[in-house]
Amino acid sequence: MFTTRPEIAGTFGAVASTHWIASQVGMAVLERGGNAFDAAAAAGFTLQIVEPHLNGPGGDCPIILHSATLGSQIVICGQGPAPKAMTVAKVKGELGLEIVPGTGFLAAPIPGAFDAWALMLRDHGTWSLRDVLEYAIGYASRGAHVVPRVCATIETVRPLFESAWPTSAALWLKNGATVPGGLYTNPVLAETYARVIREAEAAGGSRERQIDAARDAWYGGFVAEAIDKFGRSFAALDTSGRRHHALLTAEDMAGWRASVEAPLAHDYRGHTVLKCGPWSQGPAMLMTLGLLEGLDIAGMDPVGDPFVHVVTEAMKLAFADREAWCGDPDFTDVPMATLLSAPYLAARRALIGETANNDFRPGSPDGRAPQTDYAAALKRAAEMAMAAGTGEPTVSRLGASGGDTCHIDVIDRWGNMVSATPSAGWLQSSPTIPELGFCLGSRCQMFWLDESLPNGLKPGKRPRTTLSPSMVLRDGRPWMSFGTPGGEQQDQWQSIMLMRMVDHRFGIQQAIDLPSFHSEHWISSFWPRGARPGKLVLEGRFAPAVLNAVLARGHKAEMGGEWSEGRLTGARLEPDGQIFAGANPRGMQGYAVGR
Repeated sequence: MFTTRPEIAGTFGAVASTHWIASQVGMAVLERGGNAFDAAAAAGFTLQIVEPHLNGPGGDCPIILHSATLGSQIVICGQGPAPKAMTVAKVKGELGLEIVPGTGFLAAPIPGAFDAWALMLRDHGTWSLRDVLEYAIGYASRGAHVVPRVCATIETVRPLFESAWPTSAALWLKNGATVPGGLYTNPVLAETYARVIREAEAAGGSRERQIDAARDAWYGGFVAEAIDKFGRSFAALDTSGRRHHALLTAEDMAGWRASVEAPLAHDYRGHTVLKCGPWSQGPAMLMTLGLLEGLDIAGMDPVGDPFVHVVTEAMKLAFADREAWCGDPDFTDVPMATLLSAPYLAARRALIGETANNDFRPGSPDGRAPQTDYAAALKRAAEMAMAAGTGEPTVSRLGASGGDTCHIDVIDRWGNMVSATPSAGWLQSSPTIPELGFCLGSRCQMFWLDESLPNGLKPGKRPRTTLSPSMVLRDGRPWMSFGTPGGEQQDQWQSIMLMRMVDHRFGIQQAIDLPSFHSEHWISSFWPRGARPGKLVLEGRFAPAVLNAVLARGHKAEMGGEWSEGRLTGARLEPDGQIFAGANPRGMQGYAVGR
């Protein structure tokens, strides 16, 4: 089949990411003798500069890695938790809010990205922090190319910046970032990272000791102090239409570090799929694959209506269970073993019929009764649709332009692998901290203000993130690293990509280029936390007959743009030593490189 670009093939190494500059930075590290972990960290920090509308230093980053030295896979949890002062009593009782705002300071968790990258680099990398950060510092100080989507994002929130977030206006409206194809600089952020390096090297000692000193500077030093000071001194306008100070403090940051855990695993037709735990939406992908393993996916046209129908119906069931049962397992009793068990999946699979079921149907693992906020989500969606119909253009709502995510896959010549999905802290999430050159994230918008729900807010609890990197083993050996931005769509597009590779024998680039689709049936993880029962969006390159067929089955389907579904990247290692990689052509930013 025709593909938009070749699938990269080589034996030395490969990097695939959502931006060509980050991919080339990662490859440059491999060429200079670094391993996959050095390369992924350098690419990750670079993405903060070249895709600032999609991630930033104040964001989050879950990582799945395979270490050839250890012969095993681990997850690094770079998802920071809620601050100590962030309680239901505070947000709902004292502040009078029904949901956590989607922008501003109240939604900010402890920033997890820096420590995730630093922990991976310390324990598995070989390079110094200075060498890894020199790429990001160079782009921030000398200039990064501005892609059109950066400008489009800035224009969406320009009224908010000009009227309510002056520190963001000073950075993003005055330094070239509003000119597509130009260069913009962020010298303050460049100096932030330069100072982190200086403080790390001043500590002396080994490479590992210096990286730990950098982590201390970030979470217990000048970075945490600047975050604390700005959050206390400035009240940020958010999507509630009101101004709020931050709840995040330097004390919160000093008490947290990224953690390491085993990945969650489930087999699909001889392939072991690895995901992050139930503090992420990763289990939804494993449940989707578990439901579909009992169906003849290989016998279906991968762009035909039976495939679209059964995959969508499986995802509806899996994501309903995500909402009803998944949350931070340190706070929530998640029946994960039952949710992934053969008997439970068989019972749920039996619910998939020939026509669409547009009810919200979480299951009852171990006889437990599910609890969700679905009725309220329907109400919020209706209210927002009504407000949109009246053309209500408030500045606070303009701040809710949303953000997206980045992804990086790396395989090196030693067989190490990284799948990382950095996100949040995007330029439109909260006001820029003037002393640091970046802003805080807004992941706490994913909490419910009801402690009894699996993803209910509690201090120190991780919000159930949509960030969801993937890794796959074949015959017990590490085979593929892949992932995508896309919020709720991440584990939809990834499931579709993997099935097209495993069941239909497509390569990475072929599977990425094929038209995809997504559902919005369940409760959105993002403000205003609405739901659209039965909604299904097909990429515009599907045949019109497919749209008509799924409409006839009862799906509330519509056709999207011709190249609108997915920003997938991936890299795989075959038994003969060849490394293959591919990247999404949509948006004209993602690239795979290798040799």
